[in-house]
Amino acid sequence: MLDLTYEAPKPKVISGAKEDWELVIGMEVHAQVSSRAKLFSGASTTFGAEPNSNVSFIDAGMPGMLPVINEFCVEQAVRTGLGLKAEINLFSAFDRKNYFYPDLPQGYQISQLYHPIVGEGEVLVDMGPGIARKVRIERIHLEQDAGKSIHDMDPHMSFVDLNRTGVALMEIVSRPDIRGPEEAAAYVVKLRQILRYLGTCDGNMQNGNLRADVNVSVCRPGQYEKYQQTQDFSHLGTRCEIKNMNSMRFIQAAIDYEARRQIAILEDGGAVVQETRLYDPDKNETRSMRSKEEAHDYRYFPCPDLLPLEIEQGWVDGIAETLPELPDEKKARFVTDFGMTEYDASVLTAEAEAAAYFEEVATGRDGKLAANWVINELFGRLKKEDHDISESPVSAAQLGGIIDLISKGDISGKIAKDLFEIVYTEGGDPAEIVESRGMKQVTDTGAIEKVVDEIIEANPSQVEKAKVNPKLAGWFVGQVMKATGGKANPKAVNEIVAKKLI
Repeated sequence: MLDLTYEAPKPKVISGAKEDWELVIGMEVHAQVSSRAKLFSGASTTFGAEPNSNVSFIDAGMPGMLPVINEFCVEQAVRTGLGLKAEINLFSAFDRKNYFYPDLPQGYQISQLYHPIVGEGEVLVDMGPGIARKVRIERIHLEQDAGKSIHDMDPHMSFVDLNRTGVALMEIVSRPDIRGPEEAAAYVVKLRQILRYLGTCDGNMQNGNLRADVNVSVCRPGQYEKYQQTQDFSHLGTRCEIKNMNSMRFIQAAIDYEARRQIAILEDGGAVVQETRLYDPDKNETRSMRSKEEAHDYRYFPCPDLLPLEIEQGWVDGIAETLPELPDEKKARFVTDFGMTEYDASVLTAEAEAAAYFEEVATGRDGKLAANWVINELFGRLKKEDHDISESPVSAAQLGGIIDLISKGDISGKIAKDLFEIVYTEGGDPAEIVESRGMKQVTDTGAIEKVVDEIIEANPSQVEKAKVNPKLAGWFVGQVMKATGGKANPKAVNEIVAKKLI
């Protein structure tokens, strides 16, 4: 297991014109459930389809159409709750949240206010080697997504695309445990990683499949501790919600701007108004969207078309048995099994696909050497070309073959890099390439000694200098490697050169 130190949240202290202030942040992350069908209809959830082509009569709000719960979406929510070490509520129910937008044909959203499917859980946020902070999850509930209003296709009209209408969302609500912009971004990164490992959300923020509403408030030093003692939210100051954030960088920038905006208002003697705001990345500012609604503004009431959900503990236990190894556990195992640093383990476990690739390469081989090649050579090249592991032209078996050749002494590190380039660009079996192209390392000490003697004989002045300054022996090593086309065993070359120059 990793030797983790769990730290209490450290507040981001911002100096105002008159005094210091602390940040308090809570987040509501909307994660689209990975499902081929919507929450209450069989319509497709395929992204990028023609506008209004993935719309059933239920999604369109046609009279007399009754929703039918998608059991797989319920299973995905339970799976997410288990992955976040959360309480699974065996009884949950759906409510109608009433509001009127053009992209909400029914005039209400089916959600879960009073009885969510998942209760309290936690996310351990990585804040550096050996350091993690715990963010408590308050609840996870299932709800429908709305459609999309499009305002930039015509100067006089707006258009509506209902393809997203009715798509299943998990709203993951945190406690106000996050104390700074960097921690907020790290929280979303970790949550996204867990969801992707679980297979319950693909985490694609560009497509809107994962987006965050960020609640920001500021308070004077010491007030957060009073909140912890009393659970009285008034100690935390009035919060404003920044809607639909889909970028880690923008989340940090928006929080920083919003905190400073609120501090300026308070230090000027004003009062922060609770409201919903939008972030404009071009101007790097938040602007008012609407006053913040409370639950009574939405006139919630139990959905009359859906019976409460009553699930059996045995079904939940069955889902728990299918959970994959999650990032924290996998990272700890990599450190223990492969003898690598925690940093390297974090890089290798960032994505489930990358971790699986590495493990196939490393199994039965030197774990540190495998980690070095996967991280530095493969990941470095893929990043440079803006590719991910699924697009790697080098298979795990091929990279493992290169490492085998290094370990057996058939090729040197320099030759291995040349070989990697050939495999990356041309493909092929590494062992066959080495054999057919004459890339095998020269390990015959007699042959190496002959080359060393020739170079020493041709450079008497350098020999005299090296005898005075032994560090200059490296020049001879370089000449030998050059003369042998980099095929000479570097260890043997160093030993022979050192012996000859004594």
